[in-house]
Amino acid sequence: MHNHSHNHTHDHQDIKNIKTAFFLNFGFTILEFVGGFYVNSVAIISDAIHDLGDSLSLLSSWYFQKLSHKGRTHSFSYGYKRFSVLSAIINSMVLLGGSVFILIETIPRIISPEQPDTHGMILLSILGIIVNGAAVLKTRKGKSMNERVVSLHLLEDVLGWITVLIGSIVMTFYDIPIIDPILSILIAAYILFNVFKNLFASFKIILQGTPSDLDLNSIKERLMSIPAVKNIHDLHTWSMDGDYHVLTVHLVLHKEKDFSQRTQIKQDARALLEKEAIEHATIELELEGECDTSVDRHD
Repeated sequence: MHNHSHNHTHDHQDIKNIKTAFFLNFGFTILEFVGGFYVNSVAIISDAIHDLGDSLSLLSSWYFQKLSHKGRTHSFSYGYKRFSVLSAIINSMVLLGGSVFILIETIPRIISPEQPDTHGMILLSILGIIVNGAAVLKTRKGKSMNERVVSLHLLEDVLGWITVLIGSIVMTFYDIPIIDPILSILIAAYILFNVFKNLFASFKIILQGTPSDLDLNSIKERLMSIPAVKNIHDLHTWSMDGDYHVLTVHLVLHKEKDFSQRTQIKQDARALLEKEAIEHATIELELEGECDTSVDRHD
């Protein structure tokens, strides 16, 4: 018997928020590329590449968020939620490539620093903080893996622009042009760190790893608290998108129960599992010895 309480939302505000954040971010990315070349700053061009990756993340997140509202189909019986994870992986790879490009372009500037237009950098930095800050406010409440990746990238942008602002102010008063490529390398290193962290989290979902926010011991204790349950085995959990969690479990009963009692046991189990953030549960009831447990199932 399955738990069909999927908590579908009919409020499409999430799609509207991502759409607004996309247009804010993409419009400013174009301005960044033009402004970065104009003021001769590799730090700003580096952040422009980062923002381009964020724009792609927002665009795909917007598209897949719309898909997720379609629900199940014959081709995708769990719905389209896993596509948001695919989008997160693709966008992380885009950011990875962009970061490598940043490093390749920046290394010569370390050897031969060029003085950028610091006043232009200050202006672009302030605009960057405002625009990316507004985009963060639009996406910070996202629950899917893809939305979290997008929101994190946008927050990184705000921090990156604050760093560029501080560096450009320093270069305005002191002749230290090497600060610009150093800032660029720092931004690239920070992007790479988070890209690998997000890729690890995304691949864990794809490989059906146990969600990090689930406590299997707590789940077992809750299920064992049901009076009719003697033991449990074959407990498996995974996540569709980092938020929508799925569980299957076999509950071993003390003695045989009639249909109405079995129904009640499953209802009690589902109520307990909902408290553990399980969205979809498949529960099998059996008597001891009824299921072959000789094989190590790593429970």
